[in-house]
Amino acid sequence: MSQSIRIGTAPDSWGIWLPDHPGQIPWQTFLDEVVKAGYTWIELGPYGYLPTDPNQLSDELESRGLKLSAGTVFTGFHNEDESQWQRAWDQAIAVAGLASKLGAEHLVTIPDMWRDDITGQAKEPRTLDAEQWTRLAAGHDRLGKALLEEYGVKQQFHSHADSHVGTYREVERLLNETDAQYTNLCLDTGHFSYYGGDSLRLMNAYPERIGYLHLKQVDPDRLFDVLKNDVPWAEAAADMIMVEPPNGIPELGPIVARAAEIDPNIFGIVEQDMFGCSADRPYPIAERTLKHICGSTPAARAK
Repeated sequence: MSQSIRIGTAPDSWGIWLPDHPGQIPWQTFLDEVVKAGYTWIELGPYGYLPTDPNQLSDELESRGLKLSAGTVFTGFHNEDESQWQRAWDQAIAVAGLASKLGAEHLVTIPDMWRDDITGQAKEPRTLDAEQWTRLAAGHDRLGKALLEEYGVKQQFHSHADSHVGTYREVERLLNETDAQYTNLCLDTGHFSYYGGDSLRLMNAYPERIGYLHLKQVDPDRLFDVLKNDVPWAEAAADMIMVEPPNGIPELGPIVARAAEIDPNIFGIVEQDMFGCSADRPYPIAERTLKHICGSTPAARAK
């Protein structure tokens, strides 16, 4: 019997980027459409979108046969501001506190972007100096250790467009400067490809550091225009730079198959980055994407 990984989805694939926004669908509709599309696993999404009472959320998920894989927090540990630790930990108390009560074993951490995601203006340099790298690595190891000890949750670092950790060499430096006990990767295949990263190459070079996957594709034809013209990530995302599989890169089948070899219990969470989309657009894409992934490799399972 072939090994397989657990495939899930996230509020992001329904255009949910904020706890509350008039353009977003109600959380009940999101959960119902997730089930209808064929998924069993979901992420928490922005804290406050789904119910934050653990008993209520547990009842809502169980009634639909859904399970929680992870939550998400945002960090800025490269910054000298000592309040960044409290900012991250306050989020962790809320997000990991809730997610762990529902059985989730992972927390995805996303580093702050150097460019404002609303105005598109640069807030700081695009690259880090040696001291900032040291602070970044130490902060994530500290957070990962605290998460493991307090909640039994594993930290998975998510490289991201318009953040300081995006290219292959930057991700590799993060791995080399952090402790594998406390900091591993949420390898987002779309964001990694955004800066030319080869997901399979990274998985083969650092198999023990791949703790979680976000599965998405980027439009290779439009990507070079985005990079050449210095288009902000938020603008590119709103213009659907991340495309429905199999219309972009990287090919997901080989990545899922390699992940199954590394750890058959790893999660591959489908994300579409569709903020600002019409309410009727996400569901059919989510359904087709699941069929594509599960049909392209025996290493994927929705249950």
